[in-house]
Amino acid sequence: MTKITPRPGIMDIALYQGGQASVEGVRDAVKLSSNENPFGPSEAAIEAFRRAAFELHRYPPTDHAALRNAIAETHGLDAERIICGVGSDEIIHFLCQCYAGQGDEVIHTEHGFAMYKISALASGAKPVEVPERERVTDVDAILAACTKRTKLVFVANPNNPTGTMIGAQEVVRLAEGLPKQAILVLDGAYAEYVDHYDGGAALVDARENVVMTRTFSKLYGLGGLRVGWGYGPQAIIDVLNRVRGPFNLSTAALATAEAAMRDRTWAEKCRADNARLRVWLAGALAEHGVPSDVSMANFILARFADAKEAEACDDYLKTQGLIVRRVGGYNLPNCLRITVGDEASCRRVAHAVGQFKGGAR
Repeated sequence: MTKITPRPGIMDIALYQGGQASVEGVRDAVKLSSNENPFGPSEAAIEAFRRAAFELHRYPPTDHAALRNAIAETHGLDAERIICGVGSDEIIHFLCQCYAGQGDEVIHTEHGFAMYKISALASGAKPVEVPERERVTDVDAILAACTKRTKLVFVANPNNPTGTMIGAQEVVRLAEGLPKQAILVLDGAYAEYVDHYDGGAALVDARENVVMTRTFSKLYGLGGLRVGWGYGPQAIIDVLNRVRGPFNLSTAALATAEAAMRDRTWAEKCRADNARLRVWLAGALAEHGVPSDVSMANFILARFADAKEAEACDDYLKTQGLIVRRVGGYNLPNCLRITVGDEASCRRVAHAVGQFKGGAR
């Protein structure tokens, strides 16, 4: 009898756990577990989605030209060097699929996004975890971990779930110090929340070993449609397009993302509201004895005395109809990641954390 088995590495993949969306016995719970935009997509994006319903019988374009042009015009990029995917997750997967395999190594940081390890294992490569320095990417640690087998280095900047980031000069130093066969991937899922930050686009233009990824799931409020994109050297983008499915994005997703990208007024409003409420929430939590690093994203990483206290606080928040994210799987068992919601949600969660710390438990 033959034994059908998956390729080595596949069974080492732990199933990805998304943010909890409901609490048993609680109606209308506030979800602050997935870093979603609490204000949703713009009216322009919603209208584009409605109009796309009349074209559902048609196959979508395979070149994504309209969306790539919208992205290029907005960010001042070369449209030919943009690739679109099913969220930035798919771009990450393409990179591992094309550039890492058996015997290769893929570097990620200890608190880095879970998909880096998952995509590395799926490609047959070995994920290599390097330490951070007080929840901040450590360039020296990454460079020290590089070997002749290193093919990809993933750095989220700002990082998820810490919210911290490193400066432009540190990113340049990292890119310059990598071995010649390695690609630096700058995951910019939260780049839009940082003022005057290009997510690494200028570095991509200046070098041959840097790729940038971005998403429509955060600032643009399109997490449910799954649209992301990448920008890189022409040679790398050409390789990625060879494995990209020709119809990987639907007509509705393409049209809605294009409208969202072109509606700069809504994007700026969401960015400004997030920045204001993020500062307020961090300050309110600190007043209750719950510190956090300065976040550059749309969430706060709240730190507690230990894992027991963090879990107890999470349990209490659920009783109050508030869903946040435990991040023990990211080597942060004493922390809870809390999405910056609208003003009412921020005030509710701050009040509930205050009740918990004051002995309501």
